[in-house]
Amino acid sequence: MRGRPTVLLNTPEIELWPAHLLHARSNADARLLSRARHVLRRKCDGRFLAASTADGVQPMLPRWHREPGIQDALRKLSHPGGAHVDDRDLPLARIAQRLHALGLDADAYASRTGLALVAEPGALAFAGFDRYRRPLWLRETAARDWRCMQDAARRDDIMLEAISGYRSHAYQLGIFERKRARGQSVAEILTVNAAPGYSEHHSGRALDIASPGEPPAEESFEASPAFAWLRDNAGAYGFEMSYPRGNPHGIVYEPWHWCHRG
Repeated sequence: MRGRPTVLLNTPEIELWPAHLLHARSNADARLLSRARHVLRRKCDGRFLAASTADGVQPMLPRWHREPGIQDALRKLSHPGGAHVDDRDLPLARIAQRLHALGLDADAYASRTGLALVAEPGALAFAGFDRYRRPLWLRETAARDWRCMQDAARRDDIMLEAISGYRSHAYQLGIFERKRARGQSVAEILTVNAAPGYSEHHSGRALDIASPGEPPAEESFEASPAFAWLRDNAGAYGFEMSYPRGNPHGIVYEPWHWCHRG
């Protein structure tokens, strides 16, 4: 019997999640997830579309087979467990539309910030769970080095918690939409969050890190023992802080945001 999958297979519109890492939203979902190997999950809103079982692909949403990008997802599903999982970057798609929804021009934004477009990887490795018990996804080498760094910190009595790892372009747009609904302007949000398509989190290499008792994504993290440990040791595991004070991208100081450079 094959072991349970620990890789998220990625396509531009749909993610193929290991079923055992998802929470059922109904009793019917729970019964299906218990038999499934992968679940096709729509990126824009997280809805479950269908589940891959030993009996074939089972619907979880009406008209799932008409979803945009479904053929790409099914092709990837047909070779999910080969000797080599294809993690090549996905094509950059719909960036202009997503920026237009925020009133931004891609060329002007890139010129002003100096940020480059960031593609999503075609596959991501399970890197444990974050503070909120959500699966954490990173590129394979970043996941390995994150676990090693956590273990090393623990040996020094330092607990490192992940707050956030990989995010899709669609998820990043959702962050903006939720903050705008709470009354924040796009300009205010851009001081904290890169525009969709330009966040290091899309790459599967970036992590937001905290420690128990510390609020997430706050400058106060700088005064914690965990930050001091990262400052002295993270480089040995390939991680660097991306947004120091006075960074040229117009992003606020983020002592919690670290990116794996290899």
